[in-house]
Amino acid sequence: MKIACLVLAMGSMLSMAQAQKFGYVNSAAILAEMPAVKQADANLEALQTQLQKKGQGMLEKLQADYTEVQRKVQNGELSPVQQEQEGKRLQEEEAKIAKFEQDMIAQVQTKREELLNPIYDKVNTAIKEVANENGFQFIFDQGVLLYAEESQDVSTLVKAKLGM
Repeated sequence: MKIACLVLAMGSMLSMAQAQKFGYVNSAAILAEMPAVKQADANLEALQTQLQKKGQGMLEKLQADYTEVQRKVQNGELSPVQQEQEGKRLQEEEAKIAKFEQDMIAQVQTKREELLNPIYDKVNTAIKEVANENGFQFIFDQGVLLYAEESQDVSTLVKAKLGM
């Protein structure tokens, strides 16, 4: 009796596993082909270039100020108290530049999320719709897939859903 139940249970599990439909998609390739991603990348690059130019300008000003303070010290134009004040001012400028660099990284990351998250959501929605329309219980991303039959690649269906 126990063996019959075990065989019956194994048989039903096997038939359920065979009934499940698996597919995979290459989301990186899809994203690389999307004009919206290319536009977002261009916008991010422009923002990063703009911020880097500003940071470079701040750094160049600091270097010029440092050189000027050094010149004044060598010529004896600054008293010890003035030298200390100028040293503190230069350190404050260095700290401002370091904070700007941190803020720049955070700003670019925030902008990246703002631009790309809606695109990712759109691709994920298309993948879900393709799965529902074609009876897939599971769709894996090719980036982590170790083996797959070409016939189970649903990338073209997702591209069609996205109008590509």
